[in-house]
Amino acid sequence: MSTAKTILCLTVFIGQVFFMHGQNPQASKSGIRIMFYNVENLFHPSDDPLKKDEEFTPDGTRYWTNYRYWTKLKQIAQNIIAIGEWEPPAIVGLCEVENIQCLNDLVHNTPLKAFDYKIIHQESKDNRGIDVAFIYRPAFFPLINFHSFVLNFPDQSRSSRDILMLSGLVGKDTLHCFVNHWPSRYGGQLATAPKRGYAALVLKSKIDSIQRGNPNANILAMGDFNDYPNDVSLSEILAAHKDSTSLKYNELINLSWQFVSKTGTNKYQHEWHVLDQFIINKKLMTAGNSLHTDFELIKIFSPEWLLEPEKDGFGKKPYRTYMGYKYQGGFSDHLPIYLDIMINK
Repeated sequence: MSTAKTILCLTVFIGQVFFMHGQNPQASKSGIRIMFYNVENLFHPSDDPLKKDEEFTPDGTRYWTNYRYWTKLKQIAQNIIAIGEWEPPAIVGLCEVENIQCLNDLVHNTPLKAFDYKIIHQESKDNRGIDVAFIYRPAFFPLINFHSFVLNFPDQSRSSRDILMLSGLVGKDTLHCFVNHWPSRYGGQLATAPKRGYAALVLKSKIDSIQRGNPNANILAMGDFNDYPNDVSLSEILAAHKDSTSLKYNELINLSWQFVSKTGTNKYQHEWHVLDQFIINKKLMTAGNSLHTDFELIKIFSPEWLLEPEKDGFGKKPYRTYMGYKYQGGFSDHLPIYLDIMINK
């Protein structure tokens, strides 16, 4: 895509989103916007001999060329900028990113280069090489620290993606963010559930550790959990509740639960499902807290350009990069989500 066409697309996209969703709190410095996006197989075209990435190379079964790679990078950048409504999100959690080169190309060689994004990434032991990552804007979210937590499964099965934590300032208070991409359901939901249960235990232990050290901590977990809000891993092991009533400050609320049976971020067998979620502690919904969010401040980003009609007349579905092995030039099999965190002054 030419530079002129890219700018035109960005202008149209952003203009549409502005009228759809209202003003980003970053524009008035009243808060920040946070985005999560499973970008679906963002691989660099070069072959990494240590990873199973051969299909996403120019000579692989996907014929993953430089042109297709750069098209996908520009599409991701377009969505990040569009969600920001002229002021791209302060924090973007990403999953299914192969390596640091993909992230460098995204923030330095697309229209995102104008917004001074920094990268947080750690190589995981995932056998395909797909990782989680953060990009963030220091002007809105000054970094304090970050950590990567490896999932070493008790059965010594193959490794999955790490859980990545990022801590920084929003206004004058600290926000701790976790980005997740839990083990997939490939092989069957029941057979793979213990792995997601273990991931939930690891995330819960890290959240609990922060809150023991600081009972007033602000906690946010995001990601593609490969489970639904009412599944055991999330509702019981992580203990992320549907309702905030009667919860203590340190208990967790799944803001995405409200979308179940109504809409979703991923479509499978003609049904929408909520795999991509934001989870917070009650502290972030407590009156008088320096930072605040609520159920109405989370959105699933679903403009027309991210969707395509289903052939069987079952509405629309995410517009993917590939349909099977056929390249169609779409975006991802997941829709992005975003959340506003407000500053109480």
